[in-house]
Amino acid sequence: MVGDQYLLLPGPTPIPDRVKRAMSKPMINHRGMEFRIMLEYIIEELKAIHKTKGDIAIFPASGTGGLEAAIVNFVSPGDKVLSISSGVFGDRWAEIAENFGAQVERVDFPWGQSVDPQIIKEKLIKDTNANIKAILVTQNETSTGIYNDLKSIGEAIGSHPALLMVDAISGLATIDMDMDDWNLDVVISGSQKAFMIPPGIAIMAYNKKALAAHANCSGPRFYWDLTAVRKYLEKGQTSVTPPISLYFGLEEALIMFKEEGLENIISRHRNYRDIVRCAIKALGLELMAADHCASPTVTAVFAPPDIGANKIREMMYKDFNIVLAGGQQNLDNKIFRFGHLGYVRELDLVASIAALEITLSRVGYPVNLGHSVSKALECLKENIT
Repeated sequence: MVGDQYLLLPGPTPIPDRVKRAMSKPMINHRGMEFRIMLEYIIEELKAIHKTKGDIAIFPASGTGGLEAAIVNFVSPGDKVLSISSGVFGDRWAEIAENFGAQVERVDFPWGQSVDPQIIKEKLIKDTNANIKAILVTQNETSTGIYNDLKSIGEAIGSHPALLMVDAISGLATIDMDMDDWNLDVVISGSQKAFMIPPGIAIMAYNKKALAAHANCSGPRFYWDLTAVRKYLEKGQTSVTPPISLYFGLEEALIMFKEEGLENIISRHRNYRDIVRCAIKALGLELMAADHCASPTVTAVFAPPDIGANKIREMMYKDFNIVLAGGQQNLDNKIFRFGHLGYVRELDLVASIAALEITLSRVGYPVNLGHSVSKALECLKENIT
């Protein structure tokens, strides 16, 4: 008997029962007053989570759709864009910009390392004519298990007029972020991460500086058109048919956020990270990210080369119904990714670490059974509130 599935991914995450119940409510008129009241509540709560007085746009899409929406609304074909990347998802955003005609200059950092703000600063100092119109950066790179210091990046950009556009899809509400104080102009997030609902909603927060850029943006758009979104929002509506059930779920998730408190949610994810990293170190396995930039949402672990990550993942699923993420591109079969994002409990992590011990022992990796679990419990005891 394997029991219920442990979904330990960097998204989609498990869904709380009360969110499931909310999503099962009967359909309502998305042009009616009931939807308008819900939409206005959602937008105000999202502003509080972003720590912004700016505006919010919501699109029926995955996070990638949100990234595309940001490009077509704020970057014109031919604009010079600085892409800062240290993983798969940083590269993806650069590719989206290129596909819509932007002239993308890529600044790549080694996978598993965080971005160096000083290099960004040096690039912008040389841009004396302000040719760079936008800077793309990923807050939390789930492909490698690192996060980037947005505050330091904002400080490095200083008075340069380029838009700072942030992929915060897996980082929002799990890592500290202050959109207004840190001069973040556009922030993208998605429903299937910290918000604990299924994929299908992309959220775009933007400020007045970004709105001014949108007014002069010359690229084609229809589904993603921010002007249409803003026009309909004045009536408490969406510009296209919304996934109403997901809105019900998001509303309930935001109520849960308010009950727990944003700072407590962020602290909880830091604790999750520390529990997992303590255990992995006790197993003697190599972590991809250094402590100072380790993601609170996912931990990337190098598998023993003679065993391979995919065999470990396969056995964890087959024997214990535990789902871990694999490595992407050149990291395939080299790493497995232990997700600790969203609706996950501390004891879920401890149980999964115990299962990992057993799995490693069965494939011939030397394990002192109980040692990593003990380290995880010690870490949990220190951090529990």
